[in-house]
Amino acid sequence: MVWPGPVAAVVAACVALAALALALALRPWRSLPPSGPPWPWLAWCALLPLSWTVDRLGAMPAAQPLPGACLLLLMAGWPLATLAFLPVAAFAAWLGDLSAGEALQRAFWLGLVPATLALGLGAAVRRWLPHHLFVYILGRGFVATALANLAAGAAQAFVQPLPSGLALEDLLLARGLAGWGDAVLTGMIVAIFVAFRPTWLATYTDRLYLPTRKGDPR
Repeated sequence: MVWPGPVAAVVAACVALAALALALALRPWRSLPPSGPPWPWLAWCALLPLSWTVDRLGAMPAAQPLPGACLLLLMAGWPLATLAFLPVAAFAAWLGDLSAGEALQRAFWLGLVPATLALGLGAAVRRWLPHHLFVYILGRGFVATALANLAAGAAQAFVQPLPSGLALEDLLLARGLAGWGDAVLTGMIVAIFVAFRPTWLATYTDRLYLPTRKGDPR
């Protein structure tokens, strides 16, 4: 069922406000070091507005944005990632000449929805699969990201009006490819961080995911 524009905007606004309230209530900034967030978090947030507006900047409706939300989730955790989507959307509105409603929709469908789905899938990976390094990289970095992006993109395609000149099948294919590409990029970056800078991943810990040997104090 396709939702009318005002209905979609109201639903997105209500859910986004509830998510922001929950993120604020959790006070995630307490876990940050005194020096502030690691610079890769800030660098990724700075790149997201460009990714979210690639279709507007290139004047190509078929060019689907890379969400990038799942990588931010893995780096910063759900509460901080949720709080970050607001300034990212505001800058995307300026960069892509988006209305407030359009910016909100992108924050919802490219940020909050895939990040929340990836959080749930990541919890399932942690609960039901072995606690191993490659399970984290492949399960959370790649598979959960791909599934979250595909589900969010498909849901948006079914409930919102199609962009002008695009059929549903074409839009689903474009969003599937974008979601798959985002998952590959996220998996690669997560693998690099796990190997060289695991402290840049708020959702990773050696104690949980590295197998211990007998007599190892960990």
